Amino acid sequence: MNKKIQAALISVFYKDGLEPVVKALHQLGITIYSTGGTQTFIEKSGIPVVPVEQLTTYPSILGGRVKTLHPSVFGGILGRRDDATHVQEMEQYKIPELDLVMVDLYPFEETLAATQSADFKGSAEEAEKQIIEKIDIGGPSMIRAAAKNFKDVLVVAAKKEYAPLARLLLEQNGTSTLEQRKAYAAKAFEIVGHYDVAIARYFNPGGAEYFLQSFQHPKAMRYGENPHQAGVFYGDTSNLFDQLNGKELSYNNLVDADAAIQLISEFNAPAADGQGTVFAIIKHTNVCGVSERNSVKEAWDAALAGDNESAFGGVLVCNGRIDKATAEAINEIFFEVLVAPAFDEDALAVLRSKKNRILLQLKNLPAAKQQFKSVLNGVLIQQTDEGNYAEWKETGGRNTTDAEHADLVFANIVCKHLKSNAIALVKNKQLVGKGCGQTSRIDALRHAVEKAGQFKFDLKGAVMASDAFFPFNDCVQLGHEAGITAFIQPGGSIRDNDSIEYCKQNNLAMVITGLRHFKH
Repeated sequence: MNKKIQAALISVFYKDGLEPVVKALHQLGITIYSTGGTQTFIEKSGIPVVPVEQLTTYPSILGGRVKTLHPSVFGGILGRRDDATHVQEMEQYKIPELDLVMVDLYPFEETLAATQSADFKGSAEEAEKQIIEKIDIGGPSMIRAAAKNFKDVLVVAAKKEYAPLARLLLEQNGTSTLEQRKAYAAKAFEIVGHYDVAIARYFNPGGAEYFLQSFQHPKAMRYGENPHQAGVFYGDTSNLFDQLNGKELSYNNLVDADAAIQLISEFNAPAADGQGTVFAIIKHTNVCGVSERNSVKEAWDAALAGDNESAFGGVLVCNGRIDKATAEAINEIFFEVLVAPAFDEDALAVLRSKKNRILLQLKNLPAAKQQFKSVLNGVLIQQTDEGNYAEWKETGGRNTTDAEHADLVFANIVCKHLKSNAIALVKNKQLVGKGCGQTSRIDALRHAVEKAGQFKFDLKGAVMASDAFFPFNDCVQLGHEAGITAFIQPGGSIRDNDSIEYCKQNNLAMVITGLRHFKH
């Protein structure tokens, strides 16, 4: 049904592009109601405008926080023209029918970005004050009201719609069709939904709202996990990293890059002398090589040595700046993705020699506090697995040495990022053997020991991490026979004492953490 616009309410933050609209409205004889800065803008354009205060009989109060929140405004928007009771009440209370509502929203996301930039000189308190004041109340309310009553009201909720609206008004002589009003309403609800989610995300960074917001940014993948599967990514990675080189990230690239970034987020940035530099190689979301050393090149060499076969086609991640020497070493193997917080220019020149090689410069670590997984006809949501250990309980035949302590902390982090059942063998902060995705813990350990032997690692003095408790003492016994001298596990088995007693009898160290790290 075509509807003639008789009266319009305009209250917008962005005025650029507004003049052609108000001129078209005036040309068509449409009454314009407005507020504050928008009213001033229209008046300066030489167009007659009725202040909203004439409807509400109240001035703008509380510093502009309350201008349009009034029955005379919302009645004019929400009143149903085909309902005799509504019409009678609107006449009784002298409420005009508002057929067009043009309202955009305060720039919340823009203000948030500005206050978080390096150019912002204000305090944290000033930043928060500016952000909170850009939480629009009347705007979303009017937009939702107009969109709800789309049978009678045309709603425009973004400045990008100003020009199309001006054309529509002139081409259709100030009328709109039901289909057009419904389409504008759909856009309006999307805009308000995005706005609300952005605010919720500010108050709860990385919460479920982030997941919901991501569905507004679909991006088709070349394919899914396999070429015969279609794939789409819903999300926005722009705040996490910049892509410096290479083809578009694929479904599998994203999955592995997520695993890589989750792992590296466990480690602090290296010190000025290079201490704390961690390099890791990820394959099918599992860590196949990782080490901590005093330089990026040393960390890379040790990570690769852990399993130079599995590294082929992997995703690489480092918490330090990639220099030319490291780039030249990395350049010798085939890999899909490299993630690092910084790259030297001469290193980039080397790495960009392969045009499809994906280089990601990490800007921020993920802020998400929740994880999502689709199952059956729904979605599972869980809290992110944060932390390394809840306690450090020495239960073996002796306390750990300083070297064992450092290796156990490192090993437990690595084990946390392997698929269950998982075992990580570490020596001198280098992964020297791992078993993951096995259906029994003893099989995971056997695989880890075999891997260590394959790459000629001496396990004497190495440590072992397990993502869950030892149900029997067989893992401790096999580890001991291989040369392991210290173990870390969450505990919780009814037979914990079997493993503890074995350690006591053989002068082995064992730490119970009280924190399980299953990863299915």
